[in-house]
Amino acid sequence: MGCKIFTKNYFLPFLIHRYLPRAIHDNPIYLPIWLLTHLFYMFRNIFMKGHFITFEKQQIHYYKMGNGPEIILAFHGFGLDGSSFLPFEPCFESKYTVYSFDLFYHGKSYWNNNNEPLSKIFWKEFIAYFLKDHKGKFSLLCFSLGGKFALATIEAFPERIDKVYFLAPDGIETSKWYSLATYPYLLRQYFKSMIVKPKRFFRIVNFLKSLRLMDKGILKFASSQMNTTKKRRRVYYSWLAFVELYFDLNEIARLINKNNIEVIMFLGEFDKIITEKGMSKLLRNVKKYDLHLLPCGHNHLISHAAEYLNQNR
Repeated sequence: MGCKIFTKNYFLPFLIHRYLPRAIHDNPIYLPIWLLTHLFYMFRNIFMKGHFITFEKQQIHYYKMGNGPEIILAFHGFGLDGSSFLPFEPCFESKYTVYSFDLFYHGKSYWNNNNEPLSKIFWKEFIAYFLKDHKGKFSLLCFSLGGKFALATIEAFPERIDKVYFLAPDGIETSKWYSLATYPYLLRQYFKSMIVKPKRFFRIVNFLKSLRLMDKGILKFASSQMNTTKKRRRVYYSWLAFVELYFDLNEIARLINKNNIEVIMFLGEFDKIITEKGMSKLLRNVKKYDLHLLPCGHNHLISHAAEYLNQNR
């Protein structure tokens, strides 16, 4: 991978922040060290330099990391922003320049057409505009919801994609309960009313919980994304904006095979949202790929995948 593990002075804090909680459980004396590294990461994110680009009256915000000659476009997960890929910077910095976008309704990116979904044509034209000064190949990095944007980019520029790092990608096969929580196709107006009347949502969740129809991890995720008015608006309007991002997986696999796109996929062993079984809908038709099952759930996959890449460079 061409990683330089200690070329940045924040990879050691990353390891401390990652592993020290286990030591704290046995010996509280380590707690101050962990708090300092936690503050380090908090302020590192605050001072990461962001950039804005305006395209067809839409504002897109992104972070730039690394200074390598090759390009990676990165798309984060639901409820996160472009800074969430910071743990990958020590690995990619010398080989890649990473452009990590805030997806619409996340971070500082805004979709101004609330009643009009983002089309695949818009996305293709935006990526072409963003890369207008780069005519060569580029790679993709995506987590969860960002998988939809990676798939849209593969569909639009198959001949220009070098490799794709899939981290539990959405857009292939997702838990039905996760889809219910984040893409409510049914009862649209009823769901919209939950923005100002959240008790309706939590009644449904508690009902499903009482019947043991919803996995506890998914229940926790859904509740965490609906516990404020701002978050409920993001769920609803993200669904409206991204509703057209669906894909023919046989065609995606054909494009991957035809253009020899390298596929590296990471999944969490305890992830109930994006599962290995679900990913087979794409992978069974991909001739060559690397699949890594890591000992974590959905929410901790980014740090585990970054750690894996740094240890297996």
